[in-house]
Amino acid sequence: MAGEFEEIRLRLEAVAEELAELSLSRLRDSIDAGGQELPVDERRLNRARRAVLKASHLLGEGDGF
Repeated sequence: MAGEFEEIRLRLEAVAEELAELSLSRLRDSIDAGGQELPVDERRLNRARRAVLKASHLLGEGDGF
């Protein structure tokens, strides 16, 4: 059964990577603009990335429920 989730798990990992890249891009833009604080949505992007990674991990565990 765990193999059924592999494609979804891989897509979730790709989404997590996209979120990480977006977060880093926002941070770079803020620094380049002379910002002294984190971008407003940086925390939200990181929370979403962690949630997606958690879902990916859960799917990778198999039928341990």
